[in-house]
Amino acid sequence: DGDADVDDGDADVNDDDDGGGGDDDGGVPAPPRAAAAKYTEKANALGPPEELPPRPSHQMVPIPGGVFTMGTDDPGVPQDGEGPARKVHVKAFHMDKYEVSNTEFQRFVRATNHVTEAERFGDSFVFEGLLSEKVKSSITQAVAEAPWWLPVKGASWRHPEGPDSNITNRMDHPVLHISWNNAVSYCTWAGKRLPTEAEWEYACRGGLDNRLFPWGNKLLPKDQHYMNIWQGHFPYHNTAEDGYDSTAPVTAYPPNGYGLHNMVGNAWEWTADWWNIHHTVDEVENPTGVPTGKDKVKKGGSYMCHKSYCYRYRCAARSQNTPDSSASNLGFRCVADQLPDRVK
Repeated sequence: DGDADVDDGDADVNDDDDGGGGDDDGGVPAPPRAAAAKYTEKANALGPPEELPPRPSHQMVPIPGGVFTMGTDDPGVPQDGEGPARKVHVKAFHMDKYEVSNTEFQRFVRATNHVTEAERFGDSFVFEGLLSEKVKSSITQAVAEAPWWLPVKGASWRHPEGPDSNITNRMDHPVLHISWNNAVSYCTWAGKRLPTEAEWEYACRGGLDNRLFPWGNKLLPKDQHYMNIWQGHFPYHNTAEDGYDSTAPVTAYPPNGYGLHNMVGNAWEWTADWWNIHHTVDEVENPTGVPTGKDKVKKGGSYMCHKSYCYRYRCAARSQNTPDSSASNLGFRCVADQLPDRVK
């Protein structure tokens, strides 16, 4: 599938105010200018992968239990089942501070000899704009509704843009081309699990209620970039004004109120729930979604999201893929009811 759905919604360009009024409505205060650059400089200063210090894979932050407004009555993509807004109680848990990185996934693979579904299938979906001319020239089929998605032979977490690419200088970026099944395998190995959609959205909001983004309602608070999304005219030109034309390091950009980085933008993140677009308006506790289905819910959007195509870099936004799907903008992070006893 590879997130090949199309949203022909609002054709506005990304602007500074995405419906949040004149100020940031009590959101997370804006950091100093060039905040994204400061955070990413620190990440990039780690050097080549062999010099990366080992980071405990249980680096998690506590998320306090509470009640929040899940979903929205003002959906950005109505067909996605973002509404209605409803009160949801969530018990306390811990969540990975960052998306799972290539370094962490490599540690898992070395320990378990895990083979991803993209590797087993022999191909995965890649955004056309990131491919070399050599790879592009060998592909004859595309996704009809989204021709920028191409099935690339040899694309996998080790080779995100196909066999002539690598992750040597991206070990601190989110691991990509990971199916839901692969993500579950990693979480289980690490003594963790995937978040429910409710847990994910509650954590994404960072203690704020009824806001578009994890920091408030403004896309660019004080003209600062808080996330990695498409800048420019999708899918033809990405100006990379946020610092990246593809993924960013998992440590990039300021954290939300709970200390979580890149909850929106950068890479889509799998959740535990089966996809369903019909939700009760009743107040519920610790929902886990419908008991079965065809697709799994993913949240957060990615570096490919733009308001004209995929306005899903909002807390309430959601999308879906089959559990064996993988793509060059799809990753994950884990949660745990209690901190794992051991560090992998």
